[in-house]
Amino acid sequence: MEILKVNNENFEKEVLQSDKKVLVDFYADWCGPCKMLSPIIDEVAKEYEGAKFVKLNIDEEQYLAIKYNVMSIPTLVIFNNGQEIKRSVGLISKDEVLDLLK
Repeated sequence: MEILKVNNENFEKEVLQSDKKVLVDFYADWCGPCKMLSPIIDEVAKEYEGAKFVKLNIDEEQYLAIKYNVMSIPTLVIFNNGQEIKRSVGLISKDEVLDLLK
């Protein structure tokens, strides 16, 4: 599945109103661990059918980063039915990403 870039304008529609689980990757372009996590997320998104995958640049969308208490990046947040159900902070492995989605 293609990874969608979300912002304040489309976050509610793409994440909170989604009929699937949504993995939100909170990242920044300058973040080394974010760059290392990105290909892992891309790989999982291609293989995993049961969720939607989106990226949110915290530098461009500071309001949403603050609203969801993102203090460090990368942060992955899993939403289901508009509610946060799981969170991971820092660089994690592909298996750990898959575990988040269970």
